[in-house]
Parts: sequence; C-alpha cells; structure tokens
Amino acid sequence: MYSNKDLRKLLIPLIIDQLLMSLIGLVDTVMVSTVNAASLSAVSLVDSINMLVLCLFSALAVGGTIVCSQYLGLGDKKSVKNASRQLMVSIFALSVLLTLICVVFRVTILRVIFGAVDADVMRASRIYFFITALSYPFIALNNSSSSLYRAAGNSKLPMMVSLGTNIVHIGINAVLIYGLKLGVEGAAISTLTSRILGAAAMLLFQRKPGQDITLDHLRAYRPDMKIIRMILYIGIPTGIESSLFQLGKLLVQSTVSTLGTAAIAVQALTSMMETLQSMPSNAIGLGLVTVAGFCMGAGKIGEARRNIIKLTGLATLALAVTIAITLLLTKPIAMLAGMNAQSTDMTFSLMKLIAAVKIFTWPLAFIPVSGMRAAGDVKYTMLVSTISMWVLRVGLAYYLCRYTGVGLTGVWIAMFADWSCRAVFYVIRFLKGTWMHKRVLQ
Repeated sequence: MYSNKDLRKLLIPLIIDQLLMSLIGLVDTVMVSTVNAASLSAVSLVDSINMLVLCLFSALAVGGTIVCSQYLGLGDKKSVKNASRQLMVSIFALSVLLTLICVVFRVTILRVIFGAVDADVMRASRIYFFITALSYPFIALNNSSSSLYRAAGNSKLPMMVSLGTNIVHIGINAVLIYGLKLGVEGAAISTLTSRILGAAAMLLFQRKPGQDITLDHLRAYRPDMKIIRMILYIGIPTGIESSLFQLGKLLVQSTVSTLGTAAIAVQALTSMMETLQSMPSNAIGLGLVTVAGFCMGAGKIGEARRNIIKLTGLATLALAVTIAITLLLTKPIAMLAGMNAQSTDMTFSLMKLIAAVKIFTWPLAFIPVSGMRAAGDVKYTMLVSTISMWVLRVGLAYYLCRYTGVGLTGVWIAMFADWSCRAVFYVIRFLKGTWMHKRVLQ
C-alpha cells in the first residue's frame, strides 16, 4: 500500500506539473495577445473547442489509469501490459478520427458554434484550428502515456517531459511570433511541435524494459474487447461529465458577456485566480485516482477509504494555503493588468467571498469523487455533477444575472450552490459506502 513517502513521490510532481502548466499557459496567452486582437480572439475561440476534445482524451486516459492501477494492485502484470496496449491503440485511433473530422469540417464547425464573427477573426481561427487539430493524436498519446506512468506511481517523469516540452513551446513561440512574425500560425505551429516532441519522448521512455508498465510488441496488438469495455466503462461517463462541464463554462461566460465590458474583465481575472487556487488540490485529486485504484485492485477497500479521507484533508490544507496566497496577489495583479480602482476592488471582494465559501465546500465536492470513480462508481457521479451544473451553475447563474439585478455576484452564488450540492451528495454517497461494492475488473 501507499506510505507517506510513496504519496509524496506521487503528489509533489503532480502539483508542480499543474502549476507549471497554468503558468506557461498564461505566458502563451500573453505572447499571442501581442500580435493583434483578432489572433487572440481566434486562439480563445478555437481553444474552447480544443478543450472539449482534450477532455475526451483525458477521460479515456483516466479510464486506463484506473484499470491499470487496479491490475497493479491485483498483481496481474500481464493484464497491466495488455490494458496499456489497448488504451494507447484505442485512444490513438479515436484521435485520428477526430482530427479528420475537425480538419475536413473545420469551417462548418466554427460557423455553427460561433456564428458570424469578424472576417479577420474567422480567417485566423481557420488557420489555428487546422494546425492544432493535427496535434490531437500526439496529445492523446502523451496524455495516455503520462496516465500509465501515474498508474505505476511515477509522476516525476511526465512532469519533467511536460516541463521540457512547454519550455520548447515558449521558445518556438518567441521565434515564430516575434522573430518571423507568423502570428497565429506561429502559435499553432509551436503547439503542434511541442505536442509531437512530448508524445515521442513519452513513448520512447515507455518502451524501456524493467518498468511496471511498458509498451512493447505493439505490432502483435489484437483488440481485447473485455479490456476496452472496462476502460470505456470509466471513460465514457467521465468524458461526458468533463465535456458538459466545459460546455457549461461557455454558457456561463455567455451570460457574463451581457453584463458589460467591466464585468467581463473582472470575471476573467477572478476566474483565473480561482483556478490557480485549485491547481494543487486538483493534482491531489488526480493522484487519488491512482492510489484508490491500486487499493481497490488489491482488495484493500478499507485502505482506499482511509486514503480518500486523508487526501481530502491534504487537499483542503493545500487549498487554504493557495487561498491565502491569491488573496495577497489579487490587487497587485489587477493593477498590473491595468484595471481601474473600482474593478480592482470588485475583484478583491469576489475573491474574499470565494475564499469564505470555497474552503468548506470545494474539497468535498471534487476530491472524494476521484476516489469513488477509481472504485468504478462513475454513473452516479456523472449524474450528480451533470444535474448540479446545469440546474445550479448554469441555470441559477442565468436567473440571478438576468432577473434579480445582483450582477456578477450571481455567477458566483450559483457556483457556490453547485459546489455545495455536489459536496452533500458525494459525502452522503461516500459515507453510505455504496461505492465500495462497485467493480471495474471483470
């Protein structure tokens, strides 16, 4: 089972990786913003589509992580190797199909989702969408390979590869955007290049013998529907949940856009700071998938329960620290972003309100559920999260903003209601122990 040393070895690289990805993503956005408004708008619009696709890959990777970690807990290394092959080949085939669809129908997709945007924005969007869609197979392979390493308790290697490829990404961005003046095309090429390098590096490491999970003899691959069904049993509900979550965020953003330019700017900064708060705790939840999956595979259900409780407490502690840090940084960052005094004060007021509610609700809403998913309790968690998001986060936010006059605060009141609802239902489910009787391995 996982000792405290094992947990530190798993969780610390995950936390660093999540923070670095957020920081590098922010730097990437700033670099694109120096080109022109059309390029920034194009990247923002297309990335909202890309995120929906990437959520599907991440969900399948989670399914593979859980299946492999449970087989590792069971001590069945032959099935671990087979499951890893099934995951990699299946997700690669799906990513190639999605790439073909997005490349061929990219103009139609952009027009259906975003309607009539300015001609220069649409032109830049078509370029960015075409090139970044070509990277889908590589990001799918990278995510899957990283998830397999995490299933084996090794999160350091994926972190190092991610750090290296993102540094390369920023470097190529600088050359193509500032040096060669390629604009949005340069940003897309740097994204594609870094994802190719990341996938190649992970697959190269994955073939090294003597590891808990290795990828070899891929030429002898044969579909194993039993394994694929187990991966999809976890991946499909998780993918639906993640994709609907991203869609809900787009709809909430649409509601915010009706409140005026100042509200949009305040919401953008507040959302960014709130997301940064959650990164270390999100990493702990990601690690819990591996830990709980291993325990469940080994038949140590009580150990899985204790780790869920333990890591939920750790995530709460991490959240308390990041809340304190973001509260200290909110005003300086708002001033650096050029906000006026009124918008700065409004952002800080929202951050204080978020801090007061989040510490009591967010960890219970998002951490134990990772452990329950690892046990195979995916349909219940998908149902709760989907209903809560659409009724409260989206529906209540729309009502409060449009009909009560509370303004931007209504968006966050709806968010708090969503967190609280999830926390209540997940805690009840956890305490009842229904999740303990679920089975992933057949």
